[in-house]
Amino acid sequence: MDVIFLGIGVLVAVVLLIAITMLLVVGRLFRKVEQGRALIISKTKKVDVTFTGAVVLPVLHKAEYMDISVKTIEIRRTGREGLICQDNIRADIHISFFVRVNKTVEDVIKVAQAIGTETASDAAAIQDFFAAKFSEALKTVGKQLDFVDLYTKREEFRDRIIQVIGTDLNGYHLDDAAIDFLEQTPMTQLDNQNI
Repeated sequence: MDVIFLGIGVLVAVVLLIAITMLLVVGRLFRKVEQGRALIISKTKKVDVTFTGAVVLPVLHKAEYMDISVKTIEIRRTGREGLICQDNIRADIHISFFVRVNKTVEDVIKVAQAIGTETASDAAAIQDFFAAKFSEALKTVGKQLDFVDLYTKREEFRDRIIQVIGTDLNGYHLDDAAIDFLEQTPMTQLDNQNI
């Protein structure tokens, strides 16, 4: 009888030891993801994306975090670089655009493959990435409206800029835009050689 109890005791101890070891191993290999971030796991044959957490095997998987939270892109056109309106009045404008990576597996993978996780997480790099496109949209819409219309119909102006840019930007999504500053360029800052 004692041998049976001893055998069962050893078996239970071994099972408990294995269970505790497994919990410790999984605990060490589990990567938790903070809000506003995604974990991209490159496996041998496919790429997985998670927004909560996953077990990452050191040799078989490569794991990278990517910031998918809202980023602010500021465009400032002032002085000689001011926005030219339809009535050829030059306007100083500061506008902020708010972009983020869509919280979908497809869009996170699209952004990661296009610009990489480090670039996607760097606010300054995102500013550089979108500045030309957003500035061009601003100039396009600005040239379609008189200065008075820019000033009195700010919401329409903003909506038209967003329409020209579009909301889907290769995995990024344009949430909104805010006109922070809009004034006529002072005459002292204009170039006589450039109308």
